[in-house]
Amino acid sequence: MIDLYYWPTPNGWKISIMLEETGLPYKLVPVNIGRGEQFKPEFLAISPNNRMPAIVDHDPPGGGAPISVFESGAILLYLAEKTGKFIPSDVRGRYEVTQWLMWQMGGLGPMSGQAGHFNHYAPEKIPYAIERYTNEVRRLYGVMDKRLADRPFLAGEYSIADMASHPWAMAHERFGVSADELPNFKRWLDAVRARPAVERGLAVGNELRNPSQPMDDEAKKWLFGKKPEA
Repeated sequence: MIDLYYWPTPNGWKISIMLEETGLPYKLVPVNIGRGEQFKPEFLAISPNNRMPAIVDHDPPGGGAPISVFESGAILLYLAEKTGKFIPSDVRGRYEVTQWLMWQMGGLGPMSGQAGHFNHYAPEKIPYAIERYTNEVRRLYGVMDKRLADRPFLAGEYSIADMASHPWAMAHERFGVSADELPNFKRWLDAVRARPAVERGLAVGNELRNPSQPMDDEAKKWLFGKKPEA
């Protein structure tokens, strides 16, 4: 059994999708990031960066004590290695997947997060920041579109690189980008979303929050302004 410390966000969906794809048994442990639960000592013992998702695997490869893993990219790699799925075993294929996973972790995810913050949540509109991050996200969509011109998925075969990127890429309309402008990107979005395990993974924890409810001041405090206590 794997404990999944989770909240329904793009980073959380990466792991719920992977768990659904692999069929590994897991228990959902909600971490309400809008109410500061990511700062609780018991969670920090698992995820010292006070960010979800994180996992605890009670049946790790090779046996022994449970293993905890934080950071979504590291979790995806761990689960891929545990199951032998969604990452090739040969060195070329493995690093084809790994580099696109790192591309998402260092580029698409953080840049989308900053673009979303300055477009939708920042208390004041800062034109430079909005333009800077929105343009970078659009550039990254273009990188994907070119990459997907001659292959069905980012690393050729469907992999953890696609699971990492899709939850962020599907928010393209928030940044004023129509998928119709990027035909290869659009085809990829539709192909990933058509997978039953992806649909199940995106539905995990839907009951935990109401996406139509505006973010309140309490959530903004914990997400954007709260400093952990010494």
